Amino acid sequence: MRCVAWTGTLLGFPVMPACLFLMCLLWGFAHTASAADLKNGRSMFFAGGCASCHAAPASAACDNPKIKDKLILSGGRCLKTPFGTFYAPNISPDKESGIGGWSSAQFIKAMKEGISPKGEHYYPVFPYTSYQRMREGDLLDLKAFLDTLPAAKSRVPGHDLSLPFQMRQTLAAWKWMFLDGQSFKPDPKKSAKLNRGAYLVEGPGHCGECHSPRNLLGGVITDKRFSGGPDPEGKGIVPNITPHKTGIANWSEADIVTALETGLTPSFDTFGGTMVKVQENMAELSADDRAAIAAYIKSLTPIPSSAGKPGKP
Repeated sequence: MRCVAWTGTLLGFPVMPACLFLMCLLWGFAHTASAADLKNGRSMFFAGGCASCHAAPASAACDNPKIKDKLILSGGRCLKTPFGTFYAPNISPDKESGIGGWSSAQFIKAMKEGISPKGEHYYPVFPYTSYQRMREGDLLDLKAFLDTLPAAKSRVPGHDLSLPFQMRQTLAAWKWMFLDGQSFKPDPKKSAKLNRGAYLVEGPGHCGECHSPRNLLGGVITDKRFSGGPDPEGKGIVPNITPHKTGIANWSEADIVTALETGLTPSFDTFGGTMVKVQENMAELSADDRAAIAAYIKSLTPIPSSAGKPGKP
């Protein structure tokens, strides 16, 4: 439908009948809604682990690993780090305490640049260094899916950080060092399966954010990505997921697929810690996407464990 039927002029400008204008406006909203792929948005939601951080904890303990409802994203979960305690915000469609009032452009800017609608820098505990790789179409689908979830009002505490980390202005320098602003670019030399796996792992899945060691400024050490390291919360280590002998060299692609779907490892053990929630999210993806993730992980360069010893995935 093209809204080009004009019937008069007002001060030299063409005028559209009110009823036709309303029809065009409603068509525009309907077109935007229908253009969103909610099924893909749901996949991005689970690939990105949105509920793992933003669903409210099941008790008054902000670090309770259990959640009340994975589709009610009222926030309040805390992450205790050497820099201080961070609290995950409300990202439900509530217009007052959530992101219901955000435009699509504001959502994309937050995800790819770490900038709030007010122009403030987000702390990189929000993994926009990985989300920046996501395609805008996938982000629009994700926003559309989030908009279908229940709106929930909540009051989330402000971050409790030590100096100088309280000053968000310093994040501009941090981003200059660690945020390159690049979207994912498929490698024409690799198969569609490997490129899909790379996109999911490097982008929405943000696997490298947890499975990589960091420097003193909290930036990922690039040449040691995926080789594991100390848990950011100080609770043991995060394992090496490269195909090195200190990582998952003895895992086949089929083993990885099975683990992501069921939580069972090749040694008939089960995932532990925060990986439990990751696995539950991966189980919501398509079989093809899990296979693509497995293929890409097995294609990584083998790197010795940065934690100094093998860890339990």
